Amino acid sequence: MSRIITFGEIMMRLNPPGYLKLLQSDSLNISFAGGEANVAVSAANYGEEAVFITKVPASDLGQCAVNALRRYGVETGGILRGGPRLGCYYVEKGASQRGSKVIYDRAGSSIALAKREEFDWNRILEGADWFHFTGITPALGGELPEICLDAVKAARAKGVTVSCDLNYRGKLWSRGKACEVMSSLMPYVDVCIANEEDAKDVFGIEAENTDIGSGRLDRGGYVSVARQLTDRFGFGQVAITLRGSISASENNWSGMLYTGGQAYFAPNYRIHLVDRVGGGDSFGGGLIHAMCRWSGDPQKEIDFAIAASCLKQTIENDFNLVSEAEVLALCAGNASGRVQR
Repeated sequence: MSRIITFGEIMMRLNPPGYLKLLQSDSLNISFAGGEANVAVSAANYGEEAVFITKVPASDLGQCAVNALRRYGVETGGILRGGPRLGCYYVEKGASQRGSKVIYDRAGSSIALAKREEFDWNRILEGADWFHFTGITPALGGELPEICLDAVKAARAKGVTVSCDLNYRGKLWSRGKACEVMSSLMPYVDVCIANEEDAKDVFGIEAENTDIGSGRLDRGGYVSVARQLTDRFGFGQVAITLRGSISASENNWSGMLYTGGQAYFAPNYRIHLVDRVGGGDSFGGGLIHAMCRWSGDPQKEIDFAIAASCLKQTIENDFNLVSEAEVLALCAGNASGRVQR
């Protein structure tokens, strides 16, 4: 069992039932999620000692968010209380040729207004094996870029492995600001996680012979992206998800892990999507667990991460609620979807 610390924002998610548009619905379903919170839940479900660090308001809504994490075994004792509000976001699930939509309402949240002195990273990271954050957290502004830098510096000093999912969000900051801030954080990162657009949006590194809109992906282009990222920042591993979007309902899903100058590709899965939001986070959670569990076996690591995130996208809401055994069964070829009796 490894002690995995994740840091970021947890929010309330609101979505209409089923595939209704927001304009149609007179009710909304409530759940809780956030990039790093999703990773913590995945890690806990795989048996890791998962810890989530954030700040939430000292209110019933803040407690609801904490309770959602506790339900799945995430350690929440280090969560700070205070500030004005819990961020929220609205999800309208797409179908066929109608894409999904996400609307954020997170400005001025408790974590976005958090102060640097509130986080004692030497204490938080005591006994930790892994620290994970995403590009969403510094994008929230305020003192969070400096707080993230404090965290990764403390992790490096303690010999804690650091992973970062680039997770560029154009609604939160510009490409120029993202490049400036993330470039200051990347030298402290051991494992970089990205999707087919992040490297281009944040660092201007683009996969050749690839058209994201049409779903056409070229493996060689992604090897080049991973090599360029490694050369620029000295990452130990670069993991990239490869999503071939056929429609909002059907995707091809695979991934690559680049390490030691070699690329390892996972099998491709054709997914009939139930809820793709949180798919990238479930990849990150699966990868972290696999790297802790089967360190030194990059093929098994990427196979597990992609299988885990494939299964997540068949589950409602953001949290991945599958076990290690279920993921390993898919890795072994049990992909028929037959009823388990």
